[in-house]
Amino acid sequence: YGVLTADITSRIGKLPSVSGSERRTLVTELDRHLEECNELLEQMELEVREMKATEQPRLRTRLESYRVELGRLQQEFKRARSVTSQESYHESSEHFSPGLSLNEEQKQRLLDNSERLERTGNHLTSGYQILLETEEIGSQVLRDLSQQRETIQKSRSRLRETDAELGRSSRLVQAMIARSLQHRFVLLLVGIGFCLVVAVSIYISATRDR
Repeated sequence: YGVLTADITSRIGKLPSVSGSERRTLVTELDRHLEECNELLEQMELEVREMKATEQPRLRTRLESYRVELGRLQQEFKRARSVTSQESYHESSEHFSPGLSLNEEQKQRLLDNSERLERTGNHLTSGYQILLETEEIGSQVLRDLSQQRETIQKSRSRLRETDAELGRSSRLVQAMIARSLQHRFVLLLVGIGFCLVVAVSIYISATRDR
C-alpha cells in the first residue's frame, strides 16, 4: 500500500506538466491506482475483522490513517484534473493557431499547482514515516505489556505452588503433632499402669509381712 500511494503522489505531481494523450494516459493510470487502493483497504478491513480482539484497535487505527491519506490523494487528484479544461483550451488554440502558447499567468498557475502537489507529497511521505514510527512504538509497547503479563502469570503460578506446598506442610505438621500427643498419652497410661502395679505390689508385700 505504501509503495502504491507513493507512486500515486509522484504521478499527481507530474500531471500539471503533461498534456494531450500523455495526460489522458496518466489520468487513466491514476484512476486505476486509486481504485486499487480502495480495494486494498477493503481487503485490509476484512482481514482486521478476522484478527484477535486485542490486536484490532491498533490495526483499525492504522487502517483509518490509510483512509485519510487516500482521501487526501483523491482531493489532490481532483485539483490537478481541474487544469484539464485549461489544457484542452490550450491544445485547441494551438490546433487552430500554432503560433499561440500559454500566457505567463497560466504557466505560473501550473507551476504553483506542481509545487503545491510536491509539498503535499512530501507531507504525505513525512506523515507515512511518522505513522510507521508510531506503529513500531505501539508494537514495542504491546510486546512489553505481553512480557509483563507473562511475568505476572508466572508469579501467580509460583504463588499457587507455594501456597499448595505450605498447605501440605501445615497438614504434615498437624499430623506430627497429633502423633506426638498420641505417644505422650500412651506413655502417660503406661506410667500410670506401672505406678499402679508397683503400688499394688508394695501393698501386697506389706500385707503378707503382717
